[in-house]
Amino acid sequence: MRAADFYTGIVAEAYGPLRGDVVEAGPYLDFVRAEGEPALELGCGDVGPFLELVAAGIDVEGVDSSADMVRRCREKAAAQGLTATVHHQRMEDLALPRRFRSVYLAGATFNLLPDDATAAAALLSITRHLLPGGAALVPLWSPPPTPAEQIGRVREAVTEQGRQARFHVVGEEYDAAARTRTTHVRYRLDGPDGVQEADRDWVMHWYTDDGFRLLAEGAGLTVERVEVPADDERVVLLRRAGS
Repeated sequence: MRAADFYTGIVAEAYGPLRGDVVEAGPYLDFVRAEGEPALELGCGDVGPFLELVAAGIDVEGVDSSADMVRRCREKAAAQGLTATVHHQRMEDLALPRRFRSVYLAGATFNLLPDDATAAAALLSITRHLLPGGAALVPLWSPPPTPAEQIGRVREAVTEQGRQARFHVVGEEYDAAARTRTTHVRYRLDGPDGVQEADRDWVMHWYTDDGFRLLAEGAGLTVERVEVPADDERVVLLRRAGS
């Protein structure tokens, strides 16, 4: 299941409140200030750094493949009195009228691309949308199997609409050879209008260091720096040639 289909319906409402981690805006704000504007966030959703950068006065646009997430992001921007440009497109098929000094993904968004071919297309899209000499910041994650004790464990939160959201892992396939983890999850929303449930397949695809470098080089990008925040995490700075 692609991200455009995963983050829809009740999942779009429940995802933010149920999310286990928070992506801080600071590193992305620092990146854009260092590399220059305009900037582009891929997979901006309705939570994360994007609106914080808009509020900070950064010339930044957002892209998301989920129509529901794009709508929610625009609504949140309007509620905060912000003017935000958000595009509904897949990053592997990106076709925007503007070119950017900085492109970034927040968190492990790139891992939502289901295979190397889609990743190669997305990297080529990034190259096409970078100005000469521009940079892209791509966090990557190599996910472990979900621990057995977490399967079936229910996570709960209250959405902005006041509905009770629940989430749990139903099962999982972990294919180390294909570098793909498919986690079967169930979302539930309880509210005055009754109970709604949605089953989704959460697909995460990961990369070896050499494999990602080859994909980037094939798209015309150079790996300039790799940070290693943890054994299973990489933050890769890519550069398009030119000045």
